[in-house]
Amino acid sequence: MSTKKQLNNDCFALPPGVDWTPLDNALLHLKNSINPTVETEAIPINLAVGRILAGDLEAVSASPPFSNSAVDGFAFKFVAGHKKNLELKKGGSAAGRPFSQTVEKGQAVRIFTGAVLPTGADTVVLQEDVKITGNKIYFENKLKPGANTRKVGEDIKQGQLIARKRDLITPFMVASFISSGIGSVQVYRKLKVGIFSTGDELISFGQPLEFGSIFDVNSPMIANLLRAWGYEVSELGKIPDNLNLLRDHLNNASKAFDVLITSGGASAGEQDHISSILNNEGQVTEWRVAIKPGRPMAMGFWNHTPIFGLPGNPVAAATCALVFVHPALSKFSGGNWVVPQAYYMPAAFEKTKKAGRREFLRAKVVNNSVEIFKSEGSGLTSGLAWATGFVELPDEEIRVKYGDKVKYIPFSSFDL
Repeated sequence: MSTKKQLNNDCFALPPGVDWTPLDNALLHLKNSINPTVETEAIPINLAVGRILAGDLEAVSASPPFSNSAVDGFAFKFVAGHKKNLELKKGGSAAGRPFSQTVEKGQAVRIFTGAVLPTGADTVVLQEDVKITGNKIYFENKLKPGANTRKVGEDIKQGQLIARKRDLITPFMVASFISSGIGSVQVYRKLKVGIFSTGDELISFGQPLEFGSIFDVNSPMIANLLRAWGYEVSELGKIPDNLNLLRDHLNNASKAFDVLITSGGASAGEQDHISSILNNEGQVTEWRVAIKPGRPMAMGFWNHTPIFGLPGNPVAAATCALVFVHPALSKFSGGNWVVPQAYYMPAAFEKTKKAGRREFLRAKVVNNSVEIFKSEGSGLTSGLAWATGFVELPDEEIRVKYGDKVKYIPFSSFDL
């Protein structure tokens, strides 16, 4: 059974005496506090897409592994000023069937695309530029030495650094690795994340909705976000508002998972049991980050296992998951701290914002400009379904007018 690497229990703690921490400061603190919590394993290269490299990677062999022809034609040894008529040798060089003889000065041999360049030959003339008469070929083109060939190691040299530790492996990287002679790679084990909800008012989807109850939206939403990011996710269901049951659940889950995520119950109210038990028996830091939507949010530990306590309102939970959990889990799993790609686009709305906190507005690109959702209510899931990204407004006071350039972050920039 694998053992988890442990973090200091105070690594989430923000500077004391700060009521509202600016978002950039909070993200920088989180970035600098996290290290990988999973061990490494070797896997076949064809199964490595989506995994994170545990070390730098060097090419085992050159690519291409031999000099070859880039076209169908005739291979010969280039000699400056020679006549453009050459003796045609019998046989030829085809892919997988190299020509075994040496091509001498004044000779040529038939060659096909991808075939090994025969010993003695260094240049290829295109077949459509050649006239064949008996055992002679004639051509008029003024070729340069090495024309229409690919040199050994032209793409990748043996021993060349081709990927770095913490790189996320893509299908195109797999192609490059295989062409470099690599058959397996050392990667970080997939992060295992357990997700649960607390609250007697919650019921699971598909059940009859009783008066006073609400559907548990956040757990399936967050679980599917994490699956899209490539993590091993288990939905652990709803935990009743009972401290003994919650304690047992945390004890079991902290042994089975690398990270735990919950939503709701993270503030300081009487019914917020997750916050209460973490404060009394675990370790928790209530983050007062200047962000809208996004509070209350908590980060802490239970038996050295990190816990993210997301807000209960779905829009706030989704925002915190994208802004905080996404880059944090990347680092926990051995990857780089990820920063979403933003674009500046004309606003198709007007808004006045006070100074003091960063705001994320649900937004959609329409006719090359950005619209925002009709309401900023953090419980409106229809706005999340409607949106294709966020408009991020700065900490400072700002008045946005139609046509002003605003910062737009598409959801695809969060690897969705």
